Amino acid sequence: MSIFERYLSIWVALAILAGLALGSLAPGLVGFLAGLEYGSVNFVVAILIWAMVYPMMIAVDFKALSRIHERPKGLIITLVVNWLIKPFTMAALGLVFFEFVFAPFIEPGTAGQYIAGMILLGAAPCTAMVFVWSQLTKGDPNYTLAQVSLNDAIMVFAYAPIVALLLGVTDIAVPWTTLVLSVVLYVLIPLLAGMITRWWMTRSAENANEAEALIGEFTARLKPFSVVGLLATVVLLFGFQGEVILSQPLVIVMIAIPLLIQSYGMFAVAYWAAKAWKVPHNVAAPCAMIGTSNFFELAVAVAIGLFGLNSIAALVTVVGVLVEVPVMLSLVWFANRTVHWFPVDGGVGRGK
Repeated sequence: MSIFERYLSIWVALAILAGLALGSLAPGLVGFLAGLEYGSVNFVVAILIWAMVYPMMIAVDFKALSRIHERPKGLIITLVVNWLIKPFTMAALGLVFFEFVFAPFIEPGTAGQYIAGMILLGAAPCTAMVFVWSQLTKGDPNYTLAQVSLNDAIMVFAYAPIVALLLGVTDIAVPWTTLVLSVVLYVLIPLLAGMITRWWMTRSAENANEAEALIGEFTARLKPFSVVGLLATVVLLFGFQGEVILSQPLVIVMIAIPLLIQSYGMFAVAYWAAKAWKVPHNVAAPCAMIGTSNFFELAVAVAIGLFGLNSIAALVTVVGVLVEVPVMLSLVWFANRTVHWFPVDGGVGRGK
């Protein structure tokens, strides 16, 4: 990782402070930027989110789906955790904490939006950063690519229905058009753009190694724009939310607590399942990482589309960014020190 990525938590924290300062010192500018929208899409935020998502999607190769049979155990674990456990435990934690535990400390009638923000995070497994976490834990790159590709394919079809189902539990009206539009804008279209880019860049490559080298070089040049897009989005969102945060600083802590429980809990479930099933470490680590990490770019986008730039739901998804990076780095540290728990990789195609 570059120094920018390695200390991403620090840059996110600084971006939060910059956003709060912007909201306090230039409320007119913040109001102007918030007003640059049509329907459910804010033009400035949309551009920034595309800057984040597009470089990540170029790394996804759907040809990798042809290799999923080589690592069935890891894929089974990650699919069960991501789609049958994670969204529902996130919703349950939201209900417990914001309908009961934190109810006396939040404004009446706002619990639903806190829960909604958590649901939007929990229903979107990580798309891009899992490649970083896998690399740091010496994960199998072919398996990592296959699991990301498969989860992205499922997310295009399953994210909207799962979110709609869980938001319905919180008695919030779900605008299906906006929800589906957000998935199309921030998952499907970037995926197609990434696939087209891969084809365009590799059409003259003589072999797979040369193709991957070209893609790696191109995405490396784009990566700074992705990080800048993330930080600029955080600045804007915290600028829009500045008044709420400064008037209720404990809100951030309250949001972070259930997110921390969810993150470490999902890692424990997937990691120990992999250990019990004797999955090799280079598959177990990325398998657990993708279930722990969230596709927060999508969650932020959908929260803005559904509830607005100034909503509590959008704030929850942004806090998810702040919480996730240090959590994932701590889990990388743990995974690297528990390699001996797992069998040595038995090779491709042996059911591991």
